[in-house]
Amino acid sequence: MSESLRIVVVAPDLDIADEDPQALQQAERSRALRIGLLENGYNLVAVLPADPFLTERLAQLHPDLVIVDAESEARDALEHVVMATREAPRPIVLFTNDSDTSQVRHAVAAGVTAYIVAGLEAARIRPILDVALARFEHEQALRAELDSARTELRERKTIERAKGLLMQRQGLSEPEAYARLRKTAMDKGLRLHEVAQRMLDVIDLLA
Repeated sequence: MSESLRIVVVAPDLDIADEDPQALQQAERSRALRIGLLENGYNLVAVLPADPFLTERLAQLHPDLVIVDAESEARDALEHVVMATREAPRPIVLFTNDSDTSQVRHAVAAGVTAYIVAGLEAARIRPILDVALARFEHEQALRAELDSARTELRERKTIERAKGLLMQRQGLSEPEAYARLRKTAMDKGLRLHEVAQRMLDVIDLLA
């Protein structure tokens, strides 16, 4: 699967113009991450900065997973990535050497799938990404199930309201009102809740 998995790394520019030890350390870490991805057979399609253009770039590249490689600016980078993936959710994995874990709760709440501190050994990259993908797919399935349940509840309420109006205005019993809605839906090739909603819309207009 790794051969076809398209990965984008969001990281600061590696062109270090000075001898700042922290910047040099982060540059080395970023290089190690990219080498580790390539050694594990992943398709590293791009390395992008966390800037206002990230949304457009991710939309063009369609990655399967986004890795954030950040240190002190991790929160800013995460905000850019989360905003960029809001319309098209993707697994987000944060690699950092920053031992300050105060941002973990914020990161997970924002949509980060895995928050990895000091876990950049090449041998760990594959299991970390595999777990992140599995967790993301599980969460997406749960969200889809929840959305489906909410939609079903809304549709049921619409049908119940339409049945109630038919019973009140035309003196029908509940089974008769339901049968009327169901027959109309079958005749018009519509779903039951669509017929109910159209009926409610007409009644609201005439009210």
